[in-house]
Amino acid sequence: MMRPLMRFPSAVRRDPVVQAWLDAHADALGAIARQWFEALRRCGGDVRELLHDGMPTACVGDAAFAYVNAFRAHVNVGFFCGAELPDPAGLLQGTGRFMRHVKLRPDTAIDEAALTRLIEAAHADAKARLQLEDAMPHSG
Repeated sequence: MMRPLMRFPSAVRRDPVVQAWLDAHADALGAIARQWFEALRRCGGDVRELLHDGMPTACVGDAAFAYVNAFRAHVNVGFFCGAELPDPAGLLQGTGRFMRHVKLRPDTAIDEAALTRLIEAAHADAKARLQLEDAMPHSG
């Protein structure tokens, strides 16, 4: 089943609240979160952001595709439609109906190329879903 997009009309090109969150996480986990949120930002000129549920969230326009969040011992890079993303490297974790995440720890190596491909796939997937959703006739 295709997940409907989570839409956030308040998403902006660069959100000072997101930047404040990134700046406030000054430890090793914060460095990981910043590195990967920057990767989300680099997906294209259509990327917008906001703080959603306390997490820096990246959107294609107003359609959320990924987030980062720092916990006590790890960082998640999460994907709103992650259950449908190709993951040949087996990085994605989670059993939810739609969402998946990659867990990153300061002392554990990660296949950065594979995570970058997941991020690019999530961005492309959200872009395609957005075009489909916007092309559908609206009822009402």
